[in-house]
Amino acid sequence: QVQLVESGGGLVQAGGSLRLSCAASGRTLRNYAMGWFRRAPGKEREFVATISWSAGSTYYADSVKGRFTISRDNAKNTVYLQMNSLKPEDTAVYYCAASSRPVSPTWSGFYWGQGTQVTVSS
Repeated sequence: QVQLVESGGGLVQAGGSLRLSCAASGRTLRNYAMGWFRRAPGKEREFVATISWSAGSTYYADSVKGRFTISRDNAKNTVYLQMNSLKPEDTAVYYCAASSRPVSPTWSGFYWGQGTQVTVSS
């Protein structure tokens, strides 16, 4: 079993930045890809970004390319999402995920965190 705990969410003004963290515990996540999804009010969950175990491959949703950066520290079992130039439409609950599936633009998680709220005010 894997536990994923997100942190770093909060309220920020448009144009600001936040850095989300996701700490993993439980079974080893060696060779697991990790990623981030989000669910805005009244909308379905959508893919944000994913990163391979080696960090050699990453994929981003078009809506966040050039603004968000995903990274990971395998020694700390932690994945990060640096979010810059935030927009009100980025407001959502952000979820961390992990999966042994290879990364791709259609990647999906198997293990999920509880989510952290990000609110961007205009």
